[in-house]
Amino acid sequence: MLDLTTTAASTIRSIADSPDWPADAGLRISDNAAGSRRLTVSAAAEPEDGDQVVEKNGARVFLAPGAAALVDDQVLDAHVGEHGAVEFSLSLQR
Repeated sequence: MLDLTTTAASTIRSIADSPDWPADAGLRISDNAAGSRRLTVSAAAEPEDGDQVVEKNGARVFLAPGAAALVDDQVLDAHVGEHGAVEFSLSLQR
């Protein structure tokens, strides 16, 4: 199952913590196309039907079925990139 670093959990909580979003909002990771290993990350008010929900340290991640299979043995991390945008990365669990 996908794991989250403390930094990723904190970043996801700050993205989802908006007065316009429900308290259980989170981050959604989806796959773009069948056979593609490219993933899309976006803020989401709630999981979609069939999504796997991962919760850690108050952060929620919604995994589309195809994406869940791709990140099953991964750790999600986050950092701020050169231009001030949040960037997420995946690495293998140890």
